[in-house]
Amino acid sequence: MGKIRDYFKLASEILNETGGETNLIGFTRCATRLRLVLKEVPAGAVEKVKQLPGVITVVLSGGQFQVVIGTHVADVYDALAAIVDPDKLQNSSEKRRFFDTVIATMSAVFAPIIYVLAAAGILQGILITVNWFLPSFQQTGAFSVLNFISWTPFAFLPVFIAVTASKFFKCNMFIALFCCCALINPDWAVIAAQIAKGDAVTFFSLPLAETVYTSSVLPPLFLVLGLAYLERFVERALPQVIAPLFTPLICAVIMVPLTLVLIGPVTSGLANGIAWGYNWLFDTAPALAAAVIGGVWQVIVIFGVHWGITPVVMANFDLHGRDSFQAFQTMAVVGQMAAAFACALKARQRGFKTVAYSAGLTGVFGITEPAIYGVTLKLKKPFICGCIGGAVGAIVTSLFGSYYYAYAGLPGLLTIVNAISPENPMSFIGEVTGVLVTMAVTFILVFLVGFKEPEAKADETRAASGPASSAAASNTASQNAAAPPQAAVSATATLERASANVTSALTLMSPVAGKALPLNEVSDEIFSGGLLGDGIAIVPEEETIVAPCDAEVASTVDSHHAVGLLCANGAELLIHVGLDTVKLGGQHFSTLVSVGDKVTAGTPLIRFQRQDIIAAGYDITTPFLVINGEDYQLTKYIHNGPIVSGAPVMALS
Repeated sequence: MGKIRDYFKLASEILNETGGETNLIGFTRCATRLRLVLKEVPAGAVEKVKQLPGVITVVLSGGQFQVVIGTHVADVYDALAAIVDPDKLQNSSEKRRFFDTVIATMSAVFAPIIYVLAAAGILQGILITVNWFLPSFQQTGAFSVLNFISWTPFAFLPVFIAVTASKFFKCNMFIALFCCCALINPDWAVIAAQIAKGDAVTFFSLPLAETVYTSSVLPPLFLVLGLAYLERFVERALPQVIAPLFTPLICAVIMVPLTLVLIGPVTSGLANGIAWGYNWLFDTAPALAAAVIGGVWQVIVIFGVHWGITPVVMANFDLHGRDSFQAFQTMAVVGQMAAAFACALKARQRGFKTVAYSAGLTGVFGITEPAIYGVTLKLKKPFICGCIGGAVGAIVTSLFGSYYYAYAGLPGLLTIVNAISPENPMSFIGEVTGVLVTMAVTFILVFLVGFKEPEAKADETRAASGPASSAAASNTASQNAAAPPQAAVSATATLERASANVTSALTLMSPVAGKALPLNEVSDEIFSGGLLGDGIAIVPEEETIVAPCDAEVASTVDSHHAVGLLCANGAELLIHVGLDTVKLGGQHFSTLVSVGDKVTAGTPLIRFQRQDIIAAGYDITTPFLVINGEDYQLTKYIHNGPIVSGAPVMALS
């Protein structure tokens, strides 16, 4: 199936450690967090959930038990939704704080659509960049098509909110869509234009405002909130035989006019008022506004309350066609990204370097939770360095009068092109300068103040146990309860390894014919991130795995899908057939050797039924790893393309 982890297992463990369905009031998610609302937090639940494979950390904030998972949170959320019986969710007798409710609502409404908005924002940024270098492109049909595609999610934002808000407020999605679509009906835009010209238009003597609702956030959100209460009231009041027909009718003729007359103008005014307050601060003291956002934004992210700013940013784009908040927010993101990369460069432990590089790379795409919880905040000093770098960079950006001219769902390094504007050429220059300053300040501070690296527990365990533990770890990478290896490395092999000449050259042959892939293209973050070692991956076209060199069999597993080898020069190899294939429990696999066997290059090790495994829904990609590759100079002869069994693929010296 190619999934990185067993999401149902992780969801079940999270539910179990937080008290089960009897303790669960509700749950939502955002871009990186599973957000649980509990009756009470069980003793020890925070630490227990933190230790679960696949969980980055746990945050208690906003009245929520927030499980930070990363980019695969949607899969865990879906798994939890499949496990939990909605009828068994508990009702809270305790009133939640207003602020907690606002944050929970914003995260539930925007998290599912944030990547769509981010994609549209990136497309706008690309078009801005192309037009900057090639102005004539703006006159082409290709630009016209791509441009309206990029604006579509924003023009129909109330429709997206109708879907997500109806799920959160538990009302009929199609009635919510009916009502929210009415707000962006072109006929209403015509009426609003008439009102803007001075014509008085009323609804049964009630005056209508000139507000239009494309790209709006709060009006459709409050419409759906009111709809949830109205719908339940109407369904209880109407006879069951006519309720399906008259419930949407009554809801639409009440909620749409109510929004046009009252809800829309009030909530739009609220968002615009908050945006005006921020813009006043920016106009009065731009450096102060920049320093606060660049320096404090990631602290707000830690507590998971950052979604509350979305209506303000949207209001700025709606009112002015630009926004400075995201221009400064980008510096805060770049600060943590740079801090993670600086930690990776300065660190000595190979495992921690890999984690830090991966976290920094995620930050490039505007997602900083892995960098914060996995690296910078854990080490404390780098987090502070990133915040200082973000503040300084944002101040520099403010001096150039930089704005974002297209919405960035996930502000970061990739979205700085959104600052390009022909009318304000210094905007992009300021954004680039701010990014460079942020990175420079952060790197310098991290290298000056330093940090204490975490203990290399995983590396020590691996070195002590040899490739036997590595084969077991490969099962953990699939997040399944695989059986331990049949035996540990023999005493003779241990002595051979201790006395080996590790500088001698060793050529490794391909263990199977197929197509070679770079390891970073494997759809399992444990393998692609190099956490189990360096090497290559092969998509097999044959059904027999053979020894890549002369070696001793150091480990096998009961599920027969992996084998560990110990070479004469001390190199530890792992061949792992397929991803997540431990779930097959040995079906379609046969191990042809035993622990302690001496094998020569080309000796068959594992046979498997390739088509049966694929038909069962599993990814057959086979990582071929050097577990302790950091002890050698590893040369790869092939990274990508067809390969035959027995062909040289790597060399160790």
